[in-house]
Amino acid sequence: MRYKLLTAAALSFALMSTGCSMMERLVYHPDINQGNYLTAKDVAKIKKGMTQQQVAYTLGTPMMTDPFGSQTWFYVFRQELGHDPVKQETLTLTFDRTGILTDIKNEKNLEAQQAMEANEIKASEAKTSETKAAE
Repeated sequence: MRYKLLTAAALSFALMSTGCSMMERLVYHPDINQGNYLTAKDVAKIKKGMTQQQVAYTLGTPMMTDPFGSQTWFYVFRQELGHDPVKQETLTLTFDRTGILTDIKNEKNLEAQQAMEANEIKASEAKTSETKAAE
């Protein structure tokens, strides 16, 4: 009798302690996108020598600016897709005192994103050609 009670207690403890970690993957987590989504085409339009107004017109207002007086703009994009790890891209633009762009620093190269967009375009073109051939 005592053996059955201990076995039942151990089994229920094991189920309760693993229940939360197992249920975490079953619970729906929405996709969360925050910040400035920049395509590779948008970033390619930015060149040194542009004014702050030209950059703001091309990319929109920055997510953050440097609070200590230097002319640095930060375009940050964070993406959390369900249970996947968070991905973050940061584009840092530095301007001189007159408001002219002097430095561009892209922490995540958007060439991978550009390749992915090109693959999506090829896939959609292939689907349209298949549907035309089927007709």
